[in-house]
Amino acid sequence: CAENVPRPRNYLFEGKTSFGMSVFNLGNAIMGSGILGLAYAMANTGILLFLFLLTVVAVLSCYSIHLLLKSSGIVGIRAYEQLGYRAFGTPGKMAAGIAITLQNIGAMSSYLYIVKSEFPLVIQAFSRADPTADLWYLNGNYLVVMVSIGVILPLALMKQLGYLGYTSGFSLSCMVFFLSVIYKKFQIPCPFEEFSAANHTVSHQDIHLNITDNHATHDNGLVHEMDDSHCGARMFTMNSQTAYTIPILAFAFVCHPEVLPIYTELRNPTQRRMQHVSNLSILVMYTMYFLAALFGYLTFYGKTETELLHTYSRIDPYDTLILCVRLAVLTAVTLTVPIVLFPVRRALNQMFFASKSFNWLRHVAIAVTLLSFINMLVIFAPNILGIFGIIGATSAPCLIFIFPAIFYIRIVPKEQEPMHSIPKILAACFAGLGVAFMIMSLSFIIIDWTTGSSNSGGGH
Repeated sequence: CAENVPRPRNYLFEGKTSFGMSVFNLGNAIMGSGILGLAYAMANTGILLFLFLLTVVAVLSCYSIHLLLKSSGIVGIRAYEQLGYRAFGTPGKMAAGIAITLQNIGAMSSYLYIVKSEFPLVIQAFSRADPTADLWYLNGNYLVVMVSIGVILPLALMKQLGYLGYTSGFSLSCMVFFLSVIYKKFQIPCPFEEFSAANHTVSHQDIHLNITDNHATHDNGLVHEMDDSHCGARMFTMNSQTAYTIPILAFAFVCHPEVLPIYTELRNPTQRRMQHVSNLSILVMYTMYFLAALFGYLTFYGKTETELLHTYSRIDPYDTLILCVRLAVLTAVTLTVPIVLFPVRRALNQMFFASKSFNWLRHVAIAVTLLSFINMLVIFAPNILGIFGIIGATSAPCLIFIFPAIFYIRIVPKEQEPMHSIPKILAACFAGLGVAFMIMSLSFIIIDWTTGSSNSGGGH
């Protein structure tokens, strides 16, 4: 069922999705929880270096989509794993399947990590519970398991999920987040006033700031920081955390497994039309990413945390706007997990059960196993940055750089483009760039971990 079916099916399938909706769908596929980490990335690179890196990653993503579309146009296949099979046989299919699996497990982990870190704070804010109280419903580990069993699992057990079904909700909530970041910039002074619990004691959220009485005065439950040395925007910055920035940015533009299905559903699908869809989606997300990161960074400067919403909660955990944004992001990421789980299950079925027909037992078992594994990751992984960094440094270069380039080199016939032709030489350089990027990012992250300087200050 896996090897030969896609070609006729894709040729017979008549796409009904308009150009505008396709741009919207691909924009949704691009936008993920990575937007929450971009202000932190900017704080560790500086504004100009961040803009340069973001531009480079966006341009390279457009080029790699061009390679994918060219390959799929030649053989008439519109599934990533099947392109791998066409180029390298079963090893190619397995490699593409494993990369998609790793990438999407990374995405699901980061979504559930947001549930784990944000949900207790939202419940605490609504119930006005004492943050130091040891209440079970303020324990993120319990809450993430309950959300997984109660909401995500039933949705993940559906036989078919309308393609990109809930993503409009996700993009909408990210838009709310994005707009409120800009709005909040003009409300929060720097150095900012840190929220403190009643009786003028510093709450557990302020501990990260090592506030001493020399630097702060207490008044009406607010902690006024006197030290404004961090209140300046930097154009270029290099430190140990800069190593995480490139993987976080690469992770922010990965939409490659979704490009081909969206191409299939596009009305009047031509390679050029789909390239326009991709370029426009990437341009819109590029603009949004840069503005969200810029205004987030210009609000907190050197105090920006790995997850931007956490930084806001240190100023006022009961702020209505930020609570609404948190609820929106929580709902969105929870409903996005089942969508991201479907390609993983499809990849696992293609890799291990290609010749078998649909089986409910296997369908349920894969979902339960994946969710259990991801819950273990989220409960025991130290920090969302580790998840972004490691997954971004391994699977993202494969899906963005290496696979599109080597599939292109293998699939485009030598008669059409010889190996020494400029397009193939460029593709080979592009694959080499991906390998170099993967080695560089991983080595930076490993050095950072072994020296023990891994972002302890931005913990949750």
